[in-house]
Amino acid sequence: MRRRVWSSAVVLALFAALVPSVSAQAATERRAEPLPLARLFDNKAVSDDARPAQADFDGSGASLSAQDLSAAGWTPGRALTVQGARLIWPNRQPGEPDNVRAYGQDVRVHGRGNALAFLVAGTAGTEVSGTGTVVYADGTRSGYSLTAPDWRTGPLATKAVALPHINTPGGQVAERPRLYVMTVPLVAGREVASVRLPLALGLHVFALAVRAATPGWTGSWATATGGYPTVGPWTDRTLRLVVHTSAGGPRVRLRFDNTFAAAPVRIGSATVAVQEAGAAARGTPVPVSFRGAAGVEIPAGAQAYSDPLSFQVPADTNLLVSFHLPRTVPAAPVHRLAQQRSYVSGPGDHTADGSAAPYGTVLTSWPLLTGVDVGGGPGSVVLLGDSITDGDKSTMDANRRWPNVLATRLLKQHVVPRYGVLNQGISGNRVVSDRYPGDGVSTDTAGVSALYRFDRDVLAQTSARTVVVFEGVNDVRWGTTAEQVIAGLRAIADRGHARGLRMLAATILPCEGEVRCTAAADAERVKVNEWIRSGVAGFDGVLDFDAVVRDPARPSRMLPAYDSGDHLHPGDAGLAALAESVDLRGLVP
Repeated sequence: MRRRVWSSAVVLALFAALVPSVSAQAATERRAEPLPLARLFDNKAVSDDARPAQADFDGSGASLSAQDLSAAGWTPGRALTVQGARLIWPNRQPGEPDNVRAYGQDVRVHGRGNALAFLVAGTAGTEVSGTGTVVYADGTRSGYSLTAPDWRTGPLATKAVALPHINTPGGQVAERPRLYVMTVPLVAGREVASVRLPLALGLHVFALAVRAATPGWTGSWATATGGYPTVGPWTDRTLRLVVHTSAGGPRVRLRFDNTFAAAPVRIGSATVAVQEAGAAARGTPVPVSFRGAAGVEIPAGAQAYSDPLSFQVPADTNLLVSFHLPRTVPAAPVHRLAQQRSYVSGPGDHTADGSAAPYGTVLTSWPLLTGVDVGGGPGSVVLLGDSITDGDKSTMDANRRWPNVLATRLLKQHVVPRYGVLNQGISGNRVVSDRYPGDGVSTDTAGVSALYRFDRDVLAQTSARTVVVFEGVNDVRWGTTAEQVIAGLRAIADRGHARGLRMLAATILPCEGEVRCTAAADAERVKVNEWIRSGVAGFDGVLDFDAVVRDPARPSRMLPAYDSGDHLHPGDAGLAALAESVDLRGLVP
């Protein structure tokens, strides 16, 4: 039989005609008791490669490959932690209903947290948006807006996972279908009872869950993934990464991210220790566990948190985080510019070795590890930035990045809470455009745009309270207009405020003398800074870093005493001046 293929215009017209009946159906469901999402599944998205007609995700017969999902670690019933939310991939076999087409259904959901996370994709050819309602156990309600990027055309930079093929009735197509995790804010402290889905043609929901808040934890160290380059390859090797704490505490947990990956990664075991010197530990490294197991497999695009461990984490101190990679790892999510020497062992699991002897190779990046949290504390300040925040041109192994100096200032005072400081700077990063496209193996590790990484690198960070946004110089150096940068910064401020965060903006530093810091680029920089200082920017406060380091006699350049020598990055003295200029009272929400 010949298959009838409807045009998008016809589909939209039919949907418009059916809205009354669909709305009536939704109203009926709303009067009924909310059901678990799996009880409402009404669409088949996944097919076996040998039987592509089992599923029809988008109305044209196209579907996701069960084999590709399995290769990515997304197997039926698998728990996937993305952006701090624990979601369950539908426990369905190929050809069985595995997602809900959102049309106002009431879904039973329980929990307290700071966000509601949806695993979604759109099938309308463009992003699909709609509004829904969260119902709390006390009878109160809050609204939300949910957007699902399209599964074939949405941005790869924000996807949770992308697969190599699409199954169609005519055979496999070499496209990159993608799935997304989107979060929306919840009212703090209230217990969720149910969620009413939007009424939105082409918006598919595979899973949803409350992202738990993190009371009792403070982010002490973090880094942002900038790309997915080739590494090693590492087979049966142990990585010993050196990281510097901000806040201390009596417990610790680690976070590993398999961001941008196409395949799972296996961590066989992991330990934590205080650094003595180089790769040598002070005492015996202490093993961490993952849901009671010594190791963990992290699916593509997902993350893993270790179990809480009683371990006294000193403030302002180097830790050694060691983890064994038993399988071959040819590429990995990486933060390239560590400004810190870490180490790779010879063959074997050397996580428990206190000696430096097994660790013969130096590593100057941070692969896979993205966070160290400590028990207690008041929460964290997140610094979203580029290479200046990342510490480019600061002294290697000395922890003289401006975030480190700020953290030390917080520890030495008693006027404001001693927040943890999380450095989310990426060298080369921009506000409104991607350097790394967000998918595939790449030599560029300057990350996706600040707009695209904001949810992962800010909103999902542990106990975030205040955010400092210090970006824009790379945008104007490469031809982005002030108006475009301003629009991006305004959007970031709005998104932070929607989650209850205090949002601060830092002015862009002068850089005359660097090859791309032309007079035209400086004019755009000045416009952005004028907007930030104007008070109409939508931020809660301004850190005027430009005024701190500029040469009063020549405001388009840095003072020579603060210049590292490349005219773009401050040296240790300039970075310290930035941190010392921050009014710590302005960090308090």
